[in-house]
Amino acid sequence: MTKYRESKAPTSTTTYDKNNVEQSTQNIYEAISIIAKRSAQINLDIKKELHEKLDEFATHNDSLEEIFENKEQIEVSKFYESLPKPHALAVEEWLNDRVYHRNTEE
Repeated sequence: MTKYRESKAPTSTTTYDKNNVEQSTQNIYEAISIIAKRSAQINLDIKKELHEKLDEFATHNDSLEEIFENKEQIEVSKFYESLPKPHALAVEEWLNDRVYHRNTEE
């Protein structure tokens, strides 16, 4: 997860130059497809790590009346909410040539 924390990906909407996005594949649709698949992978990684961290703080009470807010859980959740979104991370990786892709038909 450290690689996502150190990312310079934007946390808000950003416009990208179409020519830069399609530069590696010469096909914008193929580039977007690759970015979408990478975004799904990143999302799974982040979700898995978040659940693992939240499980560390989980209390296993059967009583619904004893629900309380755990400050550590709230801080962890806030941190993960402040990270750039998976699609922004995937686009940043794509534009910096850090995504391996190949055409299986070739």
